[in-house]
Amino acid sequence: MREGEDDPVITRHRDLEKIANAALRAGRVAMESGANVRAVHDVCAAVARGLGAEDVGLRSGYASLSITVSAGENTITRMSSVGRLGVNQRLDTEVRRLAGRVGGGGFVPASVHGEIDRLLRETPRHPSWLVAVATGTACAAFGRLLGIDWAAFLPVLVAGALGQELRHRLLSAGVNVFVVVGIIAFVAATLGGIGARTVGSSTVAMAMMASILLLVPGVPATNAQTDIMDGFPTVGSARAVWVIMVMVFASAGIWLALALMGVTL
Repeated sequence: MREGEDDPVITRHRDLEKIANAALRAGRVAMESGANVRAVHDVCAAVARGLGAEDVGLRSGYASLSITVSAGENTITRMSSVGRLGVNQRLDTEVRRLAGRVGGGGFVPASVHGEIDRLLRETPRHPSWLVAVATGTACAAFGRLLGIDWAAFLPVLVAGALGQELRHRLLSAGVNVFVVVGIIAFVAATLGGIGARTVGSSTVAMAMMASILLLVPGVPATNAQTDIMDGFPTVGSARAVWVIMVMVFASAGIWLALALMGVTL
C-alpha cells in the first residue's frame, strides 16, 4: 500500500461505525419515548440493515443500548447511554415509521441523523396547560369510578391539574424522578383533601387518593410485563423495580398528606 492511500478495512470500519451510531440513536429515541425492548430492537435492526449492515446483534440495559454490526469480515460494536424514560407516543410512532423507510433503502447515516433531528424538532407536543387540564379531568373521572361524590369532582380535577403542572416543571428542572413523585403525591393529595373538605364532600379520603392517580406508572408497568414475557428479563425486572419505587414514594407522599389532614382511610 502506498503512503497516504486509505486502508479499505479502516474505511469500512468507519462506515460500520456510522451505521451503528445512526441505529443506536434511532433506538435510543424510541426507548426514551416509551417503546418496549422488542420494538427498540426492531428499530435498530431495521436502520442498521437498511444502511448496509449484513448482520446485527443487540443488547439492552435499562439505561444503555449496545449494537454489533458486521459486513463481510468486518465487525464493530458500539454502545450508547439512554436518558430518562418517558412517554411520547407521537415521537415513538414517527421513529418507527422512519425505521421502516430506512429499512427500505435509499438512506445514508447522515440522512438518518438529519431525519431524527427533524423529528425531535418538529414532532408536535400538546401545550403543558392542556396536558394538565386533561390529567386533572382524568383523575376526577377515575375518582368518580372509585366512589368520590360530585362535590369532590372539581377539587380533584384542580388538584390533579396543578400536580401535573408542578411535575412537568420539576422534571424539566432535572429533579430526581422519585423525589418528584413524593412531592406531587403530597401536594396533590393535600390540595384535593382541602378542596373536598371545603366544599363539604363526604369522601375526602377517596378524593385525596384520586388526586394522585396521575402518578400511576401505567406504561412502565405494561412495558415491564411485556419485556419479561418477550424474553428480556433484565430490562423488564429493572422496569418493575422502577415501578415499585414510584409506588413507594407515592405512598409516602399521600401518607404524609393524610397525617397532615387528620384523615384516615
